[in-house]
Amino acid sequence: MTHADLRFLGVDPDDEALYRLLLRRGGFDQAEVPRYLADETLISQDPRSVYRRLTSLGLATETPGGLLAPVSPAKAVEGLIEHGVGHLRTQLEEQAITSGIVDSLLAEHEKSLDNGSRLTAPQSSVQHIEGMAAVRAVIDELTFFTRTENLTTSPTGVLSPDTIDHARILDTRVLRRGVHMRTLLASPALDDPTTMGYLRELISKGAHVRISYQPLERLIICDRAAALTPIDPTHTSKGAILTRDPGLVAALVSLFDRMWGTAHDLPATDDGELTSADFASPMERQVLQSLSTAEKDEAGARELGIAVRTYRKHVASLMQRLGAANRFQAALLARERGWI
Repeated sequence: MTHADLRFLGVDPDDEALYRLLLRRGGFDQAEVPRYLADETLISQDPRSVYRRLTSLGLATETPGGLLAPVSPAKAVEGLIEHGVGHLRTQLEEQAITSGIVDSLLAEHEKSLDNGSRLTAPQSSVQHIEGMAAVRAVIDELTFFTRTENLTTSPTGVLSPDTIDHARILDTRVLRRGVHMRTLLASPALDDPTTMGYLRELISKGAHVRISYQPLERLIICDRAAALTPIDPTHTSKGAILTRDPGLVAALVSLFDRMWGTAHDLPATDDGELTSADFASPMERQVLQSLSTAEKDEAGARELGIAVRTYRKHVASLMQRLGAANRFQAALLARERGWI
């Protein structure tokens, strides 16, 4: 009987044949791989590479005893879809940026701004953005182009569900891209379950979050090249000031760093909720990603630009934290936790 295949999800036919074999057998160990491969006329496959590919694709897991077990079909396909969507989104975003299409469209938009909504010239290093709708549009644009660092503060501390829904799209976009995100909130956040839930979600995706017991200034800074501050700090709905002036941005970054330095990490909770110590740092995430792609430690260290000794320390620490018996299992467990 003919059947649909997984090529549309990026799975090679040989790898799919191995996964189907694994589903039929229910699992096998490395010593049995050559015999099973021969049964499927795939004898040229290296047994070790079979383990590596199937686990990296999320089609199988390796048990502490060395048994290769299949991931359930529904979960396997779901994982392949999520990976494919994420990869496609990244490709499209990169293509949009390199093509210059956004700049081209913005140029058209600038021609229509004759209604007084902008109080300074388009080419000015300082612009006044009036109204929350216009401010959100600017934030969308800034985060779309952010590539290295995103700094934000919330002087009230409490985030409404609507704010979180909008922020989640932007925050996920930049974190998926590997942007270093630091978020600073006032202490009332600690007493708001909705806000705390979102902060822990951000931490799980790689963001760094601190709580301040001191007054905060409202800031959004992207790539240390552009910054947003409110026109009126007491009435943020009036709009914001966007500056790209290097001196002003540098001063605002310095202000953010001073506020960050006096703030505190999210506290541990009595009910077992995870804190920042339970999540992978950006470097650890890169190490985990390399476990699925680099054949040797030397290659992984070279890819990340760190010493082999440092790379191996990261690997050993991650395996211990994850409770993984080997590197392949570490990569899989990390994926299940949302670390990669």
